[in-house]
Amino acid sequence: MITFEVCSRTESGTVLPVILWLFEDPMMVASTATVGGGVGPRSWIMNAQVPSDYARRDCEHHVEEIANSLGVDGPGVAMLTAFDVTRICQAEDEGLSVAATVGLALPTWAAALDEPVAATTGTINIVAFVPERLTDAALLNCLCTATEAKTQALFRAGVDGTGTASDAVAVACPTSGEFQTFGGPRSVWGARLARAVYDAVSAGCSTLSEEGVP
Repeated sequence: MITFEVCSRTESGTVLPVILWLFEDPMMVASTATVGGGVGPRSWIMNAQVPSDYARRDCEHHVEEIANSLGVDGPGVAMLTAFDVTRICQAEDEGLSVAATVGLALPTWAAALDEPVAATTGTINIVAFVPERLTDAALLNCLCTATEAKTQALFRAGVDGTGTASDAVAVACPTSGEFQTFGGPRSVWGARLARAVYDAVSAGCSTLSEEGVP
């Protein structure tokens, strides 16, 4: 499992945690995150907690501030959430690892009617590491597979929605090695990814359920 650091920074007098994966060598990452998303080599991934009333729209500038405060440079992926990122849930499946923060304050259905929702309230952020090189297409397919597995876990947990309005996913793999060309749920790595995401998100849902969160 690729390990992470629990860091912190201070904003407006409030200490806020950051989960940081800092790679010795860049990894190839596909991500839906607003900052650093897309497909390409990345040197780090962060999952940063923000205040529940977060309203900034200059996300790239804000992430740059956070990265500078942590001494991190180079291209990376940043996810933001109002959920407590230290309550991270992890799962592994035959060499593949997943870490998820499961905030469910405002679940919604993907095809629901438009309604205003705070950008980072109750976010599910998922970070996955595949130990073999994937093609760009397979990486993108993994984003779909992870999302499907997340939704399956929410359904089994009785959550009234397919996710939240601001969920993000990042899937990373080595930049070298023999290419694996498939990332769907019945491919070798896609199946492992789906199971690990399902387990991590299910664990997050279970914890919230035990605490009485609807």
